[in-house]
Amino acid sequence: MKKATECVYLDSNDPYGAVSPPIYQTSTFRQTSADEFGEYDYSRSGNPTRTELEKKLARLEGASHAAAFASGMAAITTLTRLLSSGDEIVAGNDLYGGTVRLLEKVLPRSGITVKYVDTTDRERVSQAISERTRLVFIETPSNPLMRITDIRAVADIAHSDGALLAVDSSVMSPVLQNPIGLGADIVVHSATKFLCGHSDVTGGALITNDPEIHREIAYLQNAEGNALAPFDSWLLLRGIKTLGLRVERQNSNALEAATFLAANPAVKQVYYPGLATHPGHDLHFRQANGGGCVLSFTTGDAETSKRVVESLGLFSIAVSFASVNSSVSMPCSMSHASIPAERRAELAPPSDLVRLSVGIEDIGDIIDDLSQALATVTPAIAAAA
Repeated sequence: MKKATECVYLDSNDPYGAVSPPIYQTSTFRQTSADEFGEYDYSRSGNPTRTELEKKLARLEGASHAAAFASGMAAITTLTRLLSSGDEIVAGNDLYGGTVRLLEKVLPRSGITVKYVDTTDRERVSQAISERTRLVFIETPSNPLMRITDIRAVADIAHSDGALLAVDSSVMSPVLQNPIGLGADIVVHSATKFLCGHSDVTGGALITNDPEIHREIAYLQNAEGNALAPFDSWLLLRGIKTLGLRVERQNSNALEAATFLAANPAVKQVYYPGLATHPGHDLHFRQANGGGCVLSFTTGDAETSKRVVESLGLFSIAVSFASVNSSVSMPCSMSHASIPAERRAELAPPSDLVRLSVGIEDIGDIIDDLSQALATVTPAIAAAA
């Protein structure tokens, strides 16, 4: 099936033929005897509603296994649990701030070290990998600078040195990009983003084709108790039904918004892989089917950017992205503020960077809102010139 059909299609064994998956809102399940367990016994270990979601996520990524977690960070934390003391991660140098916080402040307690590298440069990736490297972790497009990494090339590099490749594909969604088909071992999603699409669920997922990797992930999911709850699983299943439609509209809107911003005198630079001028544009469209809904831009001055952000009316000032509602943030002081002070010079985004998440509203209203906000700073820019 095509992705838009797969999003809607229900492959359920519900005995009553429900066209919407039932919510098994229960903590435990009745057993037939004291020494024989059924398919489900305790919802931390497994729940039919979560199973439906995990099956759906695996199919959307063209994979065989998926595990759903209480947040994107819970999923990434479980990913790092595949490593042991003395192991090393080679990670991209443009990552979500919460990921950097985990890598910098939590993993060292387990004796795991991290190297950061510009993963758009395959030579640097190759040089960074050592005999201790067990995992290469990338975002593509990256958040918030939209850097594009060659998934297939980095997969080959990682595998040649005995390491796994994990790709955080949250900015794309499974409708636009499927890293496993390009050689990745594990795909990471913040299900809070596109998969939900309505800003009412926090969730995450790890998806793989490798049964051994999945067995370990499922074991950790149960042992550490960070699985997604039944009701949140059901909300995600409901959100996924419209994923194809939402992505199509958001892609179209984001491209028009990026084109408008690139021509505006108040904007210094636009970061959006859908623009032909974006570094990595051609590579991106060899491994993805659209530019996504997230774009960033700079004005050259942090205070100017702040004024633009606070002048927007349609765009809510909020962290996260990929909801049906448009939102705006300044990553340096919001989503990426958690980057430790000692790493900010190396890993923090520019202080004047504005990140937009473009929703499904009428594009005319979106452009009008951006236009009036940028107009508040254009006279000052003209005077300075």
